[in-house]
Amino acid sequence: MGRVTERRKVLRIRDEQVSSRPDTLVAEEPLEIRLGGKPLAITMRTPGDDFALAAGFLVSEGVLGATEELQSIVYCAGASQDGSNTYNVVDVRTAPGVVLPDITLERNVYTTSSCGLCGKASLDAVRTTTRFAIDDTPPVRIEPSLLASLPDRLREAQRVFDRTGGLHAAALFSEAGELLDIREDVGRHNAVDKLVGRALQNGGLPLSRAILLVSGRASFELAQKAVMAGIPVLAAVSAPSSLAVDLAAESGLTLVGFLRGPNMNVYAGEHRIALRAAAAQG
Repeated sequence: MGRVTERRKVLRIRDEQVSSRPDTLVAEEPLEIRLGGKPLAITMRTPGDDFALAAGFLVSEGVLGATEELQSIVYCAGASQDGSNTYNVVDVRTAPGVVLPDITLERNVYTTSSCGLCGKASLDAVRTTTRFAIDDTPPVRIEPSLLASLPDRLREAQRVFDRTGGLHAAALFSEAGELLDIREDVGRHNAVDKLVGRALQNGGLPLSRAILLVSGRASFELAQKAVMAGIPVLAAVSAPSSLAVDLAAESGLTLVGFLRGPNMNVYAGEHRIALRAAAAQG
């Protein structure tokens, strides 16, 4: 649709020299997700992979877990007042027999590019029970050097970031370090949903041998999305939150933060990190 980036006029000041020129910005538009025709959530996202985003969101909400449970995803025609299609509303239809959540005014979710899921009644409501307990048997074993190489590979694959400098990214790697998929979005939670949604559409859940790498920090929400998809390893280039660490410890998720060059912190699930040297004391 050509809506991933937009051009805007900008006043540039460089060493006290002033000029005017167009600048390329990442697009941000609302996406309303409907379930069976009923509004469920609104997220601010970068247009593209909208069907995957909706599918991945429903995986994280515990509604979907297998390809056959998804009947269809379509853009809603006549979404605007004049009857034109804005491509900002999608309707998800599940297969017969799939249990749907109780969609009420209290249940509806508003998400933004900065905070992810907001408006949950309580923390317990976010801790949706996954149907994919983390079960990588035998356990994934990853060399620290392999982990250290992933952020640069993520950055090299960020095509839209090169033009805008304003996108988060999430990528799936195999335990051998092969890049399996990468998605970009103004919200890192959307990028993860797009990855998980594509895996659902391709029959790839659970992602029980995959490494999820995210730009920026690792929030509770991102840890929850990893757990819901059965992903055993979540790595972030910045800090995790305390709740993300708690969830990782409870669920068996390996959580790595501050992944920068050869340096990293392992907050949970250290049994998956193949350390050659003796463990640090203290």
